[in-house]
Amino acid sequence: MKNFLFLLLAILCQITLHAEDGYRLWLRYDKVDAPHLTALRIEAAPVAQKELTTALEGLLGKPLPLLLNTLTEGTLLVGTPARLTTVAALHLEKDLAPLGEEGFLIRSLTISGKHVTLVTANTDNGLLYGIFHFLRLIQTQQSISDLNISSAPSLPYRILDHWDNLNRTVERGYAGFSIFNWFTLPGYLDQRYTDYARANASIGINGTVLNNVNASPLILTSEYLEKAAALAGVFRPYGIRVYLSVNFASPITIGGLRTADPLDPAVQDWWKKKTDEVYKYIPDFGGFLVKANSEGQPGPQNYGRTHADGANMLADALAPHKGIVMWRAFVYSESSEDRAKQAYNEFKPLDGLFRKNVWVQVKNGPIDFQPREPYHPLFGAMPRTPLMLEFQLTQEYLGFSTHLAYLAPLFRECLDAGPPVSSAITGMAGVANIGNDIDWCGHPFGQANWYAFGRLAWDQHLSSGQIADEWIRQTFSNNPAFVDTVKRIMLASREAIVDYMTPLGLHHIMGYGHHYGPAPWYNKAPRADWNPVYFHRADSAGIGFDRTATGSNALEQYPPDVRALWENADNCPDRWLLWWHHVAWDHRMHTGRTLWEELCHKYYTGVDSVRWMEKAWNAVKNDIDQQRARQISMLLSIQEHEAAWWRDACLLYFQTFSRQPLPAGAELPAHTLDYYEKLNFNNAPGTLR
Repeated sequence: MKNFLFLLLAILCQITLHAEDGYRLWLRYDKVDAPHLTALRIEAAPVAQKELTTALEGLLGKPLPLLLNTLTEGTLLVGTPARLTTVAALHLEKDLAPLGEEGFLIRSLTISGKHVTLVTANTDNGLLYGIFHFLRLIQTQQSISDLNISSAPSLPYRILDHWDNLNRTVERGYAGFSIFNWFTLPGYLDQRYTDYARANASIGINGTVLNNVNASPLILTSEYLEKAAALAGVFRPYGIRVYLSVNFASPITIGGLRTADPLDPAVQDWWKKKTDEVYKYIPDFGGFLVKANSEGQPGPQNYGRTHADGANMLADALAPHKGIVMWRAFVYSESSEDRAKQAYNEFKPLDGLFRKNVWVQVKNGPIDFQPREPYHPLFGAMPRTPLMLEFQLTQEYLGFSTHLAYLAPLFRECLDAGPPVSSAITGMAGVANIGNDIDWCGHPFGQANWYAFGRLAWDQHLSSGQIADEWIRQTFSNNPAFVDTVKRIMLASREAIVDYMTPLGLHHIMGYGHHYGPAPWYNKAPRADWNPVYFHRADSAGIGFDRTATGSNALEQYPPDVRALWENADNCPDRWLLWWHHVAWDHRMHTGRTLWEELCHKYYTGVDSVRWMEKAWNAVKNDIDQQRARQISMLLSIQEHEAAWWRDACLLYFQTFSRQPLPAGAELPAHTLDYYEKLNFNNAPGTLR
């Protein structure tokens, strides 16, 4: 009996040790089929050395012998030329020089008759990135026998923006509270801070904005600067700089001044002294992120000044420290003008007027992180201004953390929108989807969007499928059948959401304020452009927002070749039709169906796609751990229910204008339109009240 209890205890311990809750993200380092590595010779910064030795022990099932002064057949040689004389003797200066401070080399070489694998870089940061890339090869079971990899980041600024508040609530956050516990900082440094830094470094992210763009002025007080400095100390060894969102009115609210006018010498002096203070706490501080004159936030326009005036004042304070300003272009005020035009109209005339250390941060589309929208017209329109492309990883408009939405195809769609986007940007920012849930992102597949953002910011040429393949293998399994099925689910997921939420160019028809669920009927907001009816403009004649020359003429802000693609309703691709045109319900689509028939087809296809995703997942879920398999199954069930809710509510509402029937034999709505219109969600997550 005693032996049986010991055996049972041992089995339970093994189950506990191998339980999967998602905390390890894609850095699981479980044993794989071992490549031919016999020994390790490394001279690197402590965090890099620890990461590599720990990872290899897990992946190979045993620690590699550490060599001090020799090399044997199959040795992994890791170090910079400055740290290892063996590497310096290879004279790789010409190969390393173009890679800068963050790039790396991975090569298979023969040294003194011994076949070795070399990971090297110009700096410790570059070496850390190279180590993570090499580990990725092993995790995904790629061959390491004949390597010749040279890699450097596409963009110098690769930054996560946290919309986290000092009380740990997260605006548009769906994965719990903020990971940054300001109350216990600076004395208590949670292990999660280190693991957050490791995860970011593994995919090439090199900066983090700690607080919400709707910023509390308190972040610039000495109390919170000390706390931010503690986080910077954790992140620094991983090549991650800290940035802060600042409130433009801080000279008034915490500085005691009567104005925040950027041309006032006293205001300029206050910001200079405050910035100097920030750098005393954080010597490698990255800079400020600013949301100004948008959604009620204060800014230079309060004083009759321009965005350039406000940004340049902060840039001058940061310049001696080599810091930057990221000035958000998401600005709109209550106006009779099309909301899609306002950012362009305000910022285009300022091109060339910003200081060299100002980056104008532009959302991927001109409205607001919709499931699909055209690329922002500011890309390509400000050639004399550095631009930062802003994506949203947190799924504010994509079903929150209960919907599987792999967003690399959305990112790629924007980056591939011709030269205007890819050639215009020198940085990428991602609104983080991270919280203190055990699995970080609320949905296991939400991690893939964090991963995809980092990988694309490092290498803009990666495909959505390649990134998905990497992530699946590191996060779940290298089983080919599993990888193939889950990749197909991921690559189909975003298009499915577009179909059951906002097909054919519809946009911003989500619930008012919280943005949860459908509410195309809503028309009670205090501003016209906060109402879904503002965006779809359905009536008995048709549906859609006319942004051509006969309407708001927002299309005029785009280059001629793009205008030619979208300006004619008969030639406009179906996916963009209702974004640019108000068309009749019987308008003939490229599929041969009428608009109403196509709208119905898309909504029903979206629901069918989710049902296929659910079925496909259930067919392979037993290939992974039970805990995550069950979690994902439950979330897909929620998604299927909510996709049908979207379909039924939207079609019943739009049917009141089209006065046409649903497709013959189609699944009937579960409830009446009146039922859907009366649903209320006062406590939807991610909304600050």
